[in-house]
Amino acid sequence: MDGAVVRTMWERFELVHDLVYFAPEAHRAAGELGLRGFWMGYFALRAAPLGPVPAAVVTSSFYVFHPDRVARAVPDAWGYADPADVLSARERAMDAAMTRVLGPDTVGSAAMAEAADLAWEAAQAADTAGRVLGAANQALPRPAQPHVRLWQAVTTLREHRGDGHIAALVGHGLGPVAAMALKCAAGESDEEVLRQTRKWDLTAWRAAQAELLGRGWLDGDGRLTPAGEAARAAVEAGTDAAAASPWTALGPDATARLGGLLAPLARTVRESGLIPDGNPVGLPAATETETEKPGGAGAGDGETVASESTPV
Repeated sequence: MDGAVVRTMWERFELVHDLVYFAPEAHRAAGELGLRGFWMGYFALRAAPLGPVPAAVVTSSFYVFHPDRVARAVPDAWGYADPADVLSARERAMDAAMTRVLGPDTVGSAAMAEAADLAWEAAQAADTAGRVLGAANQALPRPAQPHVRLWQAVTTLREHRGDGHIAALVGHGLGPVAAMALKCAAGESDEEVLRQTRKWDLTAWRAAQAELLGRGWLDGDGRLTPAGEAARAAVEAGTDAAAASPWTALGPDATARLGGLLAPLARTVRESGLIPDGNPVGLPAATETETEKPGGAGAGDGETVASESTPV
């Protein structure tokens, strides 16, 4: 499976998945469970498929958060709400958010049902060996509502890709802070936003930049050197290769069809204004080039976005 197709599929389904972080319905659902503040809700909603795990497991599997950020939310979150209750609330929140953002006609359409079934097939085909978050989401029951089924499927695909990305980072000797510093040097995310939301102090951040400078990946001005560009490209290529199994299993025609069905959904989420500029995910802006299917196969409604960002 072509790496550009794998990346385009991520860029489309990531926007749908991201509703769980930015939609007010998700924040309300967390609050109604008694979860305190944005971060407790974030960690509980995302980690719930793992069960009532301790902070160390969440820190490890999410990779880039300072342990103190996680420990302020987990395991206290499980004292307010059992993970099974969090998962039920997550489904209800995504039902409400997708219905509001995409519109009732879209969520009730035949196209939505088709997209949901294709995405579910791809997600169930994902190789989750060694991929804890991907496996935990893959093991969840199939939601009855097509739009909620689509959201759960793309969440499995997203976490599967993220697990593979972490493996690529570890393989290249990039710890959590160095990985983020490299991401910011590439212009994918705002340094201050990423550092503060992940709760790393400036000393740790500067030490990571010094490490990259010592490896010859950053220059004295904090920009990527040719060696840094090559290392970053290798991480991205490894991430795409590790994320290819769902699309290989689904096949090129069905993958292209799903890409075309996801494109208008992704565009609607982007245009909703829910996803803030400079968000830590590092999603690119939409380009003016529009094709129906990833990889340039076919023409029609959709969008192609160019990026070398990955979910961290």
